[in-house]
Amino acid sequence: MQPLSQVTNSLAISNARAACSPDLLQREAVTLCINVTRRQPFPDAPVTVARVAVSDRPEDDLYSHLDACADAIHAEALKGGRSLVYCKNGRSRSAAVCVAYLMKHQQMALADALKKVKAARPVIAPNPGFLAQLQRYEDELRTRRDSQPSQTSSSSPNPENPPLTIR
Repeated sequence: MQPLSQVTNSLAISNARAACSPDLLQREAVTLCINVTRRQPFPDAPVTVARVAVSDRPEDDLYSHLDACADAIHAEALKGGRSLVYCKNGRSRSAAVCVAYLMKHQQMALADALKKVKAARPVIAPNPGFLAQLQRYEDELRTRRDSQPSQTSSSSPNPENPPLTIR
């Protein structure tokens, strides 16, 4: 079984097969799994799970979920937990979500966040549509930071984006 790819101490990325290994999740102390697929299964393990139901097509809307995913990962880290973001192959959708987290909560530029996730998991390749959505997200985060200089980016979610359904 391929191990999880560690992006930060509290964030990992993988494919669906690895994410559904209860032994691996327990060994890696994962407490939150974000499934960025329409159909891939959830792990049969005692972890909190959430689904972002998007396909890996450039025209699919991942953008409206980026804030909620980034905030859920951040909240889990603040509780001392570890998040795993996965999609079918662990290449495009899950990578885009990890990049969004780094941009929002570690104030990284898009290019730097992509490099960090790629260093952890060299096979990542967000599709062109998701890259464009990440660029839009970077622009939005910059606007938020510029308009609220006394607040951190983590305290200003976009109220237009739907919350992440966690169960």
